[in-house]
Amino acid sequence: MTVIDLESYEDALATYDPVMGLEVHVELGTKTKMFCGCSTELKQDANSQTCPVCLGLPGALPVVNEIGVESAIKIGLALNCEIAEWCRFARKNYFYPDMPKNFQTSQYDEPIAFDGYLDVQLEDGEIFRVQIERAHMEEDTGKSTHVGGATGRIHGASHSLLDYNRAGIPLIEIVTKPIEGAGARAPEVAKAYVAELRELIKALGVSEARMEMGQMRCDVNLSLRPHGREAFGTRSETKNVNSLRSVERAARFEIQHRGVALDLETGGTIVQETRHFHEEDGSTTAGRIKDNAEDYRYFPEPDLVPVAPARDWVEELRKGLPELPRLRRARLKEEWGVSEHDMQSILNAGAVDLIVATTEVGAPADQARKWWMGELARNANETGRALDELGVTPAPVPAALRFRPGAPPFRLSASAAGFPGPWSRRRSSRRCGSAAAARSPPSTTASGVCPVPACRPRASCRRP
Repeated sequence: MTVIDLESYEDALATYDPVMGLEVHVELGTKTKMFCGCSTELKQDANSQTCPVCLGLPGALPVVNEIGVESAIKIGLALNCEIAEWCRFARKNYFYPDMPKNFQTSQYDEPIAFDGYLDVQLEDGEIFRVQIERAHMEEDTGKSTHVGGATGRIHGASHSLLDYNRAGIPLIEIVTKPIEGAGARAPEVAKAYVAELRELIKALGVSEARMEMGQMRCDVNLSLRPHGREAFGTRSETKNVNSLRSVERAARFEIQHRGVALDLETGGTIVQETRHFHEEDGSTTAGRIKDNAEDYRYFPEPDLVPVAPARDWVEELRKGLPELPRLRRARLKEEWGVSEHDMQSILNAGAVDLIVATTEVGAPADQARKWWMGELARNANETGRALDELGVTPAPVPAALRFRPGAPPFRLSASAAGFPGPWSRRRSSRRCGSAAAARSPPSTTASGVCPVPACRPRASCRRP
């Protein structure tokens, strides 16, 4: 990989103000594609979910997916956007082998939602408002697999395979207005915004928003301008960043990279370009010269009628919106009696929904929080997995914790999630099946079986 000169983060910020723009693509969880009836089910045989419409064959006419429109309106409302009384689709013309029509059906100057905002909370509790330019409907492209190279990219590949199953899957693209004034916290703001947006999308139920599966991905646009100047600098666009940590790292890297390029003493030049993010070291490398809007030759889609959402339908959808994530977190923080720092830790661990589900099956909130934020959170962090991927569910937790008035809480060791280690009380050496446990009264379950899922042998356990 080419070594890229970088300016120190502090030196770059001493001279320049970073200006960001974030474009987030959300893959909707509809059962069929945006403009045809093909299934969107994942992991199917290549090119098995296609038809003349999504393959762009002559004479095939598209029809808009109503649930896709409804999902776009919900997202717009949750982002405090205005919902257009009338909007239409446009053709975005460019050639990629994985785009069979040679144009993408999208929206340009007439989006379905516009002029909104999203308040995000930074790690120290500060609220930063991100202004939303628009949220518009479009379709995804197919998938290219480049074979024979060392990097999986087209450079060095011997040939490429095309799968059009993904072509035509509904997307919502959410575009921010220029994010100014974040200063040194710009990468943190970018990460917090994408994290809050992901929680909002999941709360709305319009997508699972799993970034690692490509259901939500972010393009990070960044430019630098000298302190005191109003005009924006030339921007780069780091494409398809697919994790929260990577969004932060990409923004930070580009601040340092463009700081060097702008330094007149080095004779550096700067161009408007796309860039690829490299997960292994957090760097970016040049992709292609970035096109401007006029290069895409947008024009209205002649095969689709305009979309004009009825006002009573929009208001009905507004009334049906769920409690938004930031408001929900504030309520839970108050109900659980935890500090801002602890609530942020719970959020970072992805434990909020698991703790709520555990309290709903009978566990006290403090015990549920300790259960998920103890050994399980530690192991998830060490193994790079999410808490909900550990194979532990909320249902058996109340029985496993053995709630009794005045009894000390059990601490979950790694064994409960299938990792080496004992079940134990705090500051105690007792273990399921141990001699100490055998001297205690037997477990009082209806079946006579120990309720601890990881206990072996369960039938003979005399756990205290």
